[in-house]
Amino acid sequence: QVRMVESGGGLVQPGGSLRLSCTASGSIFSINTMAWYRQAPGNQPELVAAIPSGGSTTYGDSVKGRFTISRDNANNTAYLQMNSLKPEDTAVYYCYADVKYTSWAPFRRYWGQGTQVTVSS
Repeated sequence: QVRMVESGGGLVQPGGSLRLSCTASGSIFSINTMAWYRQAPGNQPELVAAIPSGGSTTYGDSVKGRFTISRDNANNTAYLQMNSLKPEDTAVYYCYADVKYTSWAPFRRYWGQGTQVTVSS
């Protein structure tokens, strides 16, 4: 079993910054992609950013140039640095990790519980 724990959300003024963290723990042999999605009330889930174990990162169009995703493979943790935040960034942010628990097992996706980000003056 794999547990995903997110942290770092909160209330911030427009133009401010926040850093989200997402850590996977448990039966982990390897992790492929880690990523962040967000969902605002009444909206569809939206990809924010993704980072594979080896390869280039992907960003949603609305956050390019403002958000940066990174990861610490030794600690199974992904980070989302969010700068120049706007009110429209307000949402619940969810992370996931594609994990295999042994070399021969397929990757399985695990989701975090979500963390609220509110951008408001």
